[in-house]
Amino acid sequence: MKLALILPFALAAFIGAAQAEEGDDIRQASKAEAETFNTRMYARPPGDKAYACFVRRYDADHLARHPKQKVASMKLLVSAEFDKEDKELHHSFRLGFRYRHRSGDFDSSGSCNHAVFTRSGDEVRLGCGVDCDGGGIGVALSRDDKSAIVRLARVRVWQNNKPDDDAEHSLTSGADDKIFRLDRADNRECASLVTDRKELAALRHK
Repeated sequence: MKLALILPFALAAFIGAAQAEEGDDIRQASKAEAETFNTRMYARPPGDKAYACFVRRYDADHLARHPKQKVASMKLLVSAEFDKEDKELHHSFRLGFRYRHRSGDFDSSGSCNHAVFTRSGDEVRLGCGVDCDGGGIGVALSRDDKSAIVRLARVRVWQNNKPDDDAEHSLTSGADDKIFRLDRADNRECASLVTDRKELAALRHK
């Protein structure tokens, strides 16, 4: 399925979860709003391809203050790529994390679109969804653009990068797992989320 067809479903899936959680009014971002957000997200105009990596490893003190938090560490890679066929810039995400009391690496991925939350001061976020009703995440930026704010209700994940029914799980929001603040990092910090060799080389040179 082409990204152009996936994006409306990604936005719709994210909007449904976000409205249930926040009761906010949401609309599609204008071209100008999206371009401004893109420059902030990728720390420059994205051009034909761009990446942004955000990472958080929670220390013992943080976890002690949030005893119900299930996630011990998280990485987020947001990507942009210009499609020469439809002349549009498409965004996607890859999420990797480790549970606090469970072994193994878990990951998720999907497509994203821009949305504007009007009751939050016209804040632009990326609404990202996983195919086949796999839930999704919302990605905003801190005011200084140094952190990504990840919101989720439910997102389908796989263990050890194996997208099959046996390995499939869902990360669902809990008392301490609704919002994650991840710090901007060198793109190489997110290399473990990339499996394609050509894309890995591009990531390391961006």
